[in-house]
Amino acid sequence: MKKFWIAILSCFLLLFTVGCENVQEKANTQDTWNKIEQKKQVVIGLDDSFVPMGFEKKDGQLTGYDVDLARAVFKQYGIKVNFQTIDWSMNVTELRNGTIDLLWNGYSITPERKKKVAFSKPYLRNSQVLVVKKGSNINSFTQMKNHALGMQTGSTAEQWYESKQNILHSKDKVLYDTIANSFLDLNAGRIQGILLDDVYANYYISHMANKKEYKIIKDPRVPTDLFAVGIRKGDKTLKRKINKGLDRLQANGKLASLNKKWFGKNNSYLRGD
Repeated sequence: MKKFWIAILSCFLLLFTVGCENVQEKANTQDTWNKIEQKKQVVIGLDDSFVPMGFEKKDGQLTGYDVDLARAVFKQYGIKVNFQTIDWSMNVTELRNGTIDLLWNGYSITPERKKKVAFSKPYLRNSQVLVVKKGSNINSFTQMKNHALGMQTGSTAEQWYESKQNILHSKDKVLYDTIANSFLDLNAGRIQGILLDDVYANYYISHMANKKEYKIIKDPRVPTDLFAVGIRKGDKTLKRKINKGLDRLQANGKLASLNKKWFGKNNSYLRGD
């Protein structure tokens, strides 16, 4: 009987492995542009709490820099954009299995991600910063070594923190499903700092009633990262269409206009500037 169940389990694991390999092969080889063009719609996965890139307003409407930008790109092709909230820690899985067509939500290019997905050309500069309470004695990255540090699961912050960097270390690392929840713990004193995107930190804190209670710390040794669109490796046509769309928005001034709307200044960046 034991041998029977071992055989069943082995068959299940084999089928699961083959299934995963088929999904991965499909994601790496299939070009889905014709299907998207026929349906006249594309599905974009996002974390709908990531301000100012993509988030829900109090009335439930989705807004944000990336929301505006994605719509502006696909409007050029007569394609409607549908946004789908996903568990951000599972973003690559959602992309590969076809639940969504793109990842467009403050998605930074990293060596780890490039192994699994393709990227459009970058369209915005970003960096990782440390947010602490002003009343704390923390004034630099190195002073976090005896404190608890929060960050979002699957974020660029987590990937950078777990890399071979020698700039920021903490006593404890605490992961959150959303950055907003990490701020709740920071306020309650359960953690003493949050590692997150500069664009999120500045926008989120500037819209808080108690914004004067926080301090944003930067370190020049932290490398700049670049936001781009995450695409399945097989979607070469979709990648070309997005890149051409971004080029047009850069040339006609729409990209600069969106940056001014969301960031108050023209800080657009595209490769080749």
